[in-house]
Order: sequence, then structure tokens, then C-alpha cells
Amino acid sequence: MATKYVDLPTVKFLMNQVQDLNTVLTKERYQDHDTESVDLFLDSVKQFADKELFPYFKEMDEKPAYHKDGTVHVHPQVEKMMLEGGALGLISAPFDYEDGGLQIPLLVHTAAGYILDAANNHLPGYSGLTSGAAELIIAFGSSALKEKFTPKMLTGEWGGTMCLTEPQAGSSLSDIVTKATPTDQGHYKISGQKIFISGGDHQYADNIVHLLLARIEGAPAGTKGISLFVVPKFRPDADGNLHSNDVTTVADFQKMGQRGYCTTHLGFGDKDDCEGYLVGEVNKGLHYMFLMMNGARIAVGRTASAIASGAYYASLEYANERPQGRKLSSDGTKNLKQKQSLIVEHPDVRRMLLLQKAMVEGSMNLVFRAARYHDLEHTATDEKEKHKYHTLLEMIIPVVKTYPSEGGIYSINNGLQVLGGYGFCADYILQQYYRDIRICAIYEGTTGIQSQDLLGRKMMLNNGEGAQLLMAEINETLEASLQTPGLENWAKHLAEQLQLTQQLLEHLVPFAMKGDYERFLADASIFMEFFSLIIIGWSWLEIGVVSKRALITGDISHEAEFYESKLEALEYFFVYELPKTKGHAEILMHPSSVTIKKEKEYIS
Repeated sequence: MATKYVDLPTVKFLMNQVQDLNTVLTKERYQDHDTESVDLFLDSVKQFADKELFPYFKEMDEKPAYHKDGTVHVHPQVEKMMLEGGALGLISAPFDYEDGGLQIPLLVHTAAGYILDAANNHLPGYSGLTSGAAELIIAFGSSALKEKFTPKMLTGEWGGTMCLTEPQAGSSLSDIVTKATPTDQGHYKISGQKIFISGGDHQYADNIVHLLLARIEGAPAGTKGISLFVVPKFRPDADGNLHSNDVTTVADFQKMGQRGYCTTHLGFGDKDDCEGYLVGEVNKGLHYMFLMMNGARIAVGRTASAIASGAYYASLEYANERPQGRKLSSDGTKNLKQKQSLIVEHPDVRRMLLLQKAMVEGSMNLVFRAARYHDLEHTATDEKEKHKYHTLLEMIIPVVKTYPSEGGIYSINNGLQVLGGYGFCADYILQQYYRDIRICAIYEGTTGIQSQDLLGRKMMLNNGEGAQLLMAEINETLEASLQTPGLENWAKHLAEQLQLTQQLLEHLVPFAMKGDYERFLADASIFMEFFSLIIIGWSWLEIGVVSKRALITGDISHEAEFYESKLEALEYFFVYELPKTKGHAEILMHPSSVTIKKEKEYIS
């Protein structure tokens, strides 16, 4: 095991200086908080992660969750995560005071979650899903539902889940068949099955509160006929006593990664005695669920970036300890009398380490930006400002979820290579990070779905208004970069990429205008790769401006090497990663339609 999994000074730097937390804390909602209290909160989260999460990371993989005798058995640290994490405010922090929360900005909560995910990504999902389920009840449920279920969820005594997927309906939620039948007692009888339910059952929660999508008999077909229900594992009576609610844990799924984070197959109403309680209005379930989806996608991007962070520091530690080979002399030979060099001295190893650092910190900053947009949207005092930040968040959210997930896989793959043969061995932790991160490209909408959303919906949002707002934000960073000595050339490179984006859209959009949507979206995933590199380039320029200006003015809160390391990672990204856009553009502009199924199929 490595000794480091995240750099807390970098987390605070990106949150405080680059994303300018103070602009969020000036909002009335957050007036009880300041940067000092936030720093103390993050310090306490790091201490909790050091003690209760990181030491158990490898053990939770080696002793995975399992199903036996009708329940799922998980590692004892799940109880610590829920109860001690609940007491620390890790579940309730973003909620209103009146609902038992701390009214902490999502930006701060995201930074805290990043630390936890980097320490042990098997544990924060239990508390995170509980927070998300409680948020749905508080936002859309009746006061009776709130009073009955959320207080114990926010303390971690009860867990929470989101129940969407069914055996025959994965991403295609219009095909769900779980049924809700109204009764004359005010509740609904629920019957059906849900699969891939993260945190769906375990022995350390007195109750699990499922937020479940189902179809009321006679509802319209498709997504317009889906309603949202609270379906607890145990239903509480008027005195608070718990009674079985006919929710069965059928099985769990044994996975390649995140083995300590249980994933369950649940059955509802096998004995015709499963009660569900309608949340909000009938047939608006998917609408309610998707209003919370931006937060869920920020969380997935955060998790992926944080897993890559743990892998990076493990790779870096190994590279600084492992001697191998010798540096070449000026005549191209090796002096065998010299002692072996540490592998961190070899250029190709340095390239792989810089790749990891550039991916981790560039994506961390993007995730924090998304959380900041969320905060500014929800504290806006006029509709124009609220619309602006909502639109900006909509524009970047597919990349926020996808780049850390896909780029993180690429990053950790390079980390494995740094370790050589040891990277392939279970004794070293890189292989676990590699297995753990793979699910992030599937969670909350696969890469293909996010890519179609980016190209097919977001780039066209409000007749291009979203793209224009985003370009204005990027141009603001470009202007600052052009006025910062040493960043001018990088700014010009990014500006060229924006022009290339416009050329690509001019090539692709006519397919949509002619009604050929299959051709328009056939290479949406390639467009995602292309556009993600541009967005991360923007993220690095933003980090570069703050870092360079700190060095120029001498107004620094870290050693100079801290800022220089950011500028070195920026240079790596612009030299080695950003130019890959040209290859993606060549694919996107090519007239080939080889991936579109023809009448005569040649794949066999």
C-alpha cells in the first residue's frame, strides 16, 4: 500500500483559489461559513479518511460483500462510514438547516467527497446514495414522508438507494415494468424486480429506504408514465416500530472492482405486501429523478478522478523508490559502474507520471467547477442568473462525468506500466485501482449515452445558447492567459481548438438538419473525446493563470515548487494530450459510415 492517496493542499488550492470559493460563500445561504471553517471541515474529513477509510481499502477488496441467508454482509467499516460519517455531517452537509443539514456549498461537499473517494472508493457510495435518496424526499415528498424517513437517513442510521434498473430495462427506462397498484389506504402496492442496486442491503443499517421508479396501472407508455415511490425495506408504524415490507434481497453481484460496495438484486411484493408511498405527482418520477442527476454525475466524475488520484500517488511513490537501469551518457552508452537510477529519472516514466498528474488535477478542477455552477445556480437571486448557471452546468456535465471516467482508466493504465511486472501483481495496489475505476464509465449513463447527450442535445441547447455561454466562459480564461506572461502560446493553442470545434459542428449539424440523426450521432463518442480534451485544456489554463500570477506577484501560500509543478503538468497536457484532437477531428470529418449497420451485415 502507498502512504498517500490525495494531495490536500491541491484540493484546497483548486477549491479556494482557482474556483474562488469566496464568491460562493458571499451568498446569503452560506453566510455562516468562511474559508477558515471550511478548511477545518476538510481537515477533519481527511483525518477521518486517514483513520477509517484508507487503511481498509485493500482489505475490502480481498473480503468483498456477499449474500447469505437473505441478506448482504459487508465490511464492518460500512457502519463507521454511515454512523461516524453521519455525525461528521458527510450525509447531511448540503441540506437546509431546517432539514437537519449544515447548508455547506456543494463545492465544499464535493471536495470532502473527493478526499473520501481517494482514500477508499468502496465506502462513500453508501453515504452518498443515502444523501441522494433523502434529497429526493425532501425536494419532492410530502411533509409526512420527510418526517418519517429523512431524519434517520441523515444521521446514517438508515441507508438509502435509487432503484431504476430492471433485468429487461437498463438505460432504456421507458421499458420498466415494476408495477404500483393504488389502494384505498393511501399507499400503493409495489411488485417487481430491480437489479444493480448499489448499497441495496447490508447488516449495518436498521432500514434501507429505496427511491423506486414504477408504473401505475393505466399510466401512459414510455417515460411519461413513470412515477417515483418511497419503498422502505421495513415500514415504520406510528410508534416508530419497524415491520417487514416484503422487500427481498434476491442476490448480490460479484464484481471485478468496488467489491466492498455491495450491488444487489431486489424483489418487491413477492408476498403481495410491499407498500410504496408516492413522491410528488403521478407520472413525474423520471422528471424528479433526473432533476437530481447532475449531482449524481458530478459525484461519479469526482469518484473517478479521486480513484485516479490514489493510483497516481501510488505510482509516484514506487517510481521514487525503484532503482532500474542507468541514464544514457552523451555517447549513448551506459556506465555500468554507476549505481542504478531511480525510474523516476527516466523520461518515459516521467511522461507517464505527468500524464497521471495532468489527468487527475485537470479533472478535479473541472469537477469542482461543476459543483460551483450548481451552487451559483441554486443561490441566484434573479432568473437570468439562475438560467445562466443552470445552462453552463448542463453544457459541461457530460464531460464532467465522462472524462474522469475514461481518462482515469487511461491514466491508471499508465500507472500500471510505471510499476512494470509488479503492476500486474495483487501485492501492489495499482491493479485494484484499475479494476475499481472501470465501473465509472458505466455508472449514471454510459459513455455512449453521455456522448449522445453532449453532441445531440447540449451542443444544440436553446439553439446554441448553451454553447455560446460556455464559449464566453472559456474566452474569459483565454483573455486572462494572454495577459499572463508565459501562458500566451498555450492560450493560442486552445483558441485554435475552439475554431476546430466550430468546423466540426458545421460538418455534423447538417446531418441532423436533414433528419439523418443516426449519421449525426454515429461518432458521438469520438466527439466526446475531442471536446473533453478541449475542456480539460481550459481547466489547465485556468489553473495556470492562478499559479503563474502567484509566482509573479510573490503572493503565495505554498512553496514555489507547488505552483511550478502545476505549470509543468499544464505544459505536458498541451504538448502531449491536446494535439490528439486533430486525429479525432480527422475521424469526425471523414465520410465513412462503416459503423452504421447496413442491409447486408459483415460483422461475424
